Amino acid sequence: MMKGGGFQVVHGVELIQPHEQWDCTNVGFENNCTNMERNELSMWVDNIAKQLIEDLPETSTESLQTDTTMVFEESIVPSTLGESRPRKMTKRSYSCDGSGSEQLYCSHQLGDQTNLSRLDEHDLSLITLLLECAVAISVDNLGEAHRMILELTQTASPYGPSCAERVVAYFSKAMASRVVNSWLGFCNPLVNHKGIHCAFQVFNNISPFIKFAHFTSNQAILEAFHRLDRVHIIDLDIMQGLQWPALFHILATRLEGPPHVRMTGMGTSLDLLVETGKQLSNFAKRLDMSFEFHPIAKKFGDVDMSMLQIRSGEPLAVHWLQHSLYDPTGPDWKTMRLLHDLAPRVITLVEQDMSHGGSFLDRFVGSLHYYSTIFDSLGAFLPSDDQSRHHVEHCLMYKEINNILAIGGPARSGEDKFRHWRSELARNGFMQVPMSGNSMAQAQLILNMFPPAHGYSLVQGDGTIKLGWKETSLFTASAWTSHASR
Repeated sequence: MMKGGGFQVVHGVELIQPHEQWDCTNVGFENNCTNMERNELSMWVDNIAKQLIEDLPETSTESLQTDTTMVFEESIVPSTLGESRPRKMTKRSYSCDGSGSEQLYCSHQLGDQTNLSRLDEHDLSLITLLLECAVAISVDNLGEAHRMILELTQTASPYGPSCAERVVAYFSKAMASRVVNSWLGFCNPLVNHKGIHCAFQVFNNISPFIKFAHFTSNQAILEAFHRLDRVHIIDLDIMQGLQWPALFHILATRLEGPPHVRMTGMGTSLDLLVETGKQLSNFAKRLDMSFEFHPIAKKFGDVDMSMLQIRSGEPLAVHWLQHSLYDPTGPDWKTMRLLHDLAPRVITLVEQDMSHGGSFLDRFVGSLHYYSTIFDSLGAFLPSDDQSRHHVEHCLMYKEINNILAIGGPARSGEDKFRHWRSELARNGFMQVPMSGNSMAQAQLILNMFPPAHGYSLVQGDGTIKLGWKETSLFTASAWTSHASR
């Protein structure tokens, strides 16, 4: 649990400050070759993926067929690198000075160019084979896909020196799970939530993304609860409650005194929820703030109003930090119906800028572009042998990739998923509350914890705040209110 913390006054408004445990100054910023990687990988994937989709036959499906007798035609996917892509790939040695026959994928060698001939041949071979494997899966040619996966797993390592190789290694593992699930005709995701929560803490310490989600949402909730003496917060996936001590601290320092805070924490493990409740209660007690915690070990879409113990005259906030690790809410239409019935004063929503809907190939292309960008951002911050970086990539990023490719998707879950919750909220009686200038200042405060040269970017527009790496948006924060609550 986090300790310490405070607030900053900007234009007369108190802003929530990060707590001491969230300070990244104890992590070194090494100016080496690995840390200078750019996101040419994600841009290249974006261009090549368009060619693949254009060449894909219209018979591409998302079914779970187990027939592997289809002959894979090379004409389905023309090689993106012509004859230059070797079919047999061997491990190569890498050096930052360009010695040997290969060059590491580094921005100081590339300059501002994105010429494919300048990129490492090994990485390009891996990515090209990965893309061809995805197309084979999309047309249910599982035998050919399996052959490609074996080749990929033998040549790509999650400990590789380049972001490209690490991305390919994890995508290969996810697609191997996809093929096995297709052969067996079912998928049974096993999720270690305790391990995931621990990895979330590590991710929070080495990257601004989680902090951005927490503090921009807290700022919107703080503004919605201005001068109120009783409040109720429902967190749809509270995990360890890392977000809330900072909000409690600023509420406890209000001139009019702290409100009575009631929190409903939702999740999959009652034991973890109870432990989270104890820690938050202890923190609130130290602040002399009246606090109640109500754990619900169910998905939000599976509960009814009576379980949420709504009280008359108690303004409600709902917080939802979306991720792709598992489904915390159940069917989207049930979640929307319950949100409509609750009529909260504010909904704080942080979405990944990536669609979970569509065909397998749609999800593959979108997720490859998305996660290659995140891997690039981590590679710019930490060296390739950093254990925190590997922990996040293995315990968070890989699990999200696996859930999207091997488990998730409409044809596998039987549920239609909204592509963008913001548009759905607008269509179902909710009004967007523009993220304020104070929320933008809060987000900038988070990024100030990281050296500016590392490429994180903030964009405010259409009532939202977007955080990205270089020119790729990765997370969007927005706030909403119910017309009924007004």
